[in-house]
Amino acid sequence: MKKIRNLLLLLAIVSLVGLPLLAAAGSADLPGPDGKAVWNYITKVKPYHGWALWPDKGKFYKGQHPHGALLTTYVSPGALKTIKDKSGSFPDGTFIVKENYSPKKMLGAVTVMYRINGYNADAGDWFWAKYGGNGKIMAEGKVAGCTNCHQAKIMNDWVFTGPVK
Repeated sequence: MKKIRNLLLLLAIVSLVGLPLLAAAGSADLPGPDGKAVWNYITKVKPYHGWALWPDKGKFYKGQHPHGALLTTYVSPGALKTIKDKSGSFPDGTFIVKENYSPKKMLGAVTVMYRINGYNADAGDWFWAKYGGNGKIMAEGKVAGCTNCHQAKIMNDWVFTGPVK
């Protein structure tokens, strides 16, 4: 009985101390506010095609300008938790990756919202990027077109899909 109690105590200590350390270590490989580094991260380090789709959206849902006629949106694990819990604010390190398609399902662009703590407080700390279907950077950083449009949804943490609150 004493061995079991000691084992349970050890497991409790490891979970209290170890899990936060593991979570912090997982974020150490996040890219900075750089379009090339973000593209590398979402396509090679943590490929977004392995992430969940935005809940209840599926592939090729109807889009609107300036995005494609059809959209597919992937969300990183932290983003998915926020969406499901409606906890109101996406955590730092969140990625929302939207594939923008033509009516004939031809990939035209990939647009990314990436939350970086302290990056741009005036725009919710979101880093914005737009890539061609081949990964070529078309826009990155504090993109005025993105922030000006998404500001309309500031109360939904800058996202049109949701709600997340």
